[in-house]
Amino acid sequence: MKIGIIREGKNPPDKRVPFTPEQLKAIKEEYAGKLTFQVQSSPFRSFTDQEFLDAGIEIVDDISGCDVLFGVKEVPIDQLIEGKTYFFFSHSLKKQAYNRKLLQTVLDKNIRLIDYEVLKDEEGNRVVAFGRWAGIVGAYNAFWTYGKKTDLFDLKRANECTDLKELHSELAKVQLPPVKIVLTGSGRVGNGAKEVLNSLKIREVSVHDFLHLYFDEPVYVKLSSADYNRRKSDGGFDKQEFYSFPERYESHFQKFAEAGEMMISGAYWDPDAPRLFELKAIAADDFQLSVIADVSCDVGGPIPTTITSSTITDPVYDVDRQTGEKLPAFGSQTSISVMAVDNLPCELPREASQEFGTQLSKWVIPALLEENSGILERATIARDGDLTIEFIYLTDFVNQHE
Repeated sequence: MKIGIIREGKNPPDKRVPFTPEQLKAIKEEYAGKLTFQVQSSPFRSFTDQEFLDAGIEIVDDISGCDVLFGVKEVPIDQLIEGKTYFFFSHSLKKQAYNRKLLQTVLDKNIRLIDYEVLKDEEGNRVVAFGRWAGIVGAYNAFWTYGKKTDLFDLKRANECTDLKELHSELAKVQLPPVKIVLTGSGRVGNGAKEVLNSLKIREVSVHDFLHLYFDEPVYVKLSSADYNRRKSDGGFDKQEFYSFPERYESHFQKFAEAGEMMISGAYWDPDAPRLFELKAIAADDFQLSVIADVSCDVGGPIPTTITSSTITDPVYDVDRQTGEKLPAFGSQTSISVMAVDNLPCELPREASQEFGTQLSKWVIPALLEENSGILERATIARDGDLTIEFIYLTDFVNQHE
């Protein structure tokens, strides 16, 4: 089986790779005679063509001779090769309109699309993800934003740091007043953000204490869905019901917006679930949040101040509290500063790629050599021109035409 690593085609190009040169070398040696690799030449990757060559991996311009193609972000429509098996993040599972044409083309070209987001083990746990790195960089960017907004300290950008070690050394510059910080998310993203909060030695407090006590030091509260969602009928909460029927619930997040000054959002959001707050709420005098780092970056999702995604080169914009309009960053002390970079792991691309490739090496590479591998079958969105049964819910989405 010949495996190709594609050149990232989105603009700006993503610097991450599915596998590092050393990982490909190790896989090639372990599966000698069964797997071969070609890497499509790219000037943008965090690992250079020469590094792959030094590891004994062939560099090519044309990867159409490969059977299976691995990328990271969505493949541009005009670069999709008919009949191939692709691995990448398609960002179509929530019916994202901007990727409807991508999915239509995948079907038209009889491509087998395997989405990293739904690669799961038998228990339904995701096995490959960049979430931890999104959480780390997103939380770091939250403090970079707070420093810029308050002029209390000045950090390097995360993408200017050589590695995670340097990023943590930069955090030593952070000097915080007794600010209260809200963190959402209990998965990889939330735990990655928590690494940064713990590195800063910020104390975690209970929901009750966060809401009702004064502290003379910075503190944070880590919220679960039960802390800010309640059943419409009686104010109760049932986890299984919430995940199965989120439309039965409403948000009661407002009290956290009144108590906190910073928010780092890393929770998964179901489009049928309530938003944390409505945009009109930010005009109220008691809405205290002034920095929101939307690590999950669901535009039009749970956090209405995420008007659009931002970029690594221009990571923050402000939102006017009265009009809800987008403004240039840090133009006003009274506006809310929003960090909504949608490709945060790209700011530490080498280490993020290393961890991702380790996960792929463990879970996906052996599965490729199995007949009808369960883990790959469950993550296959499309095959032979049709959506698979698991993803048949996308039929109406795909059949819509702009």
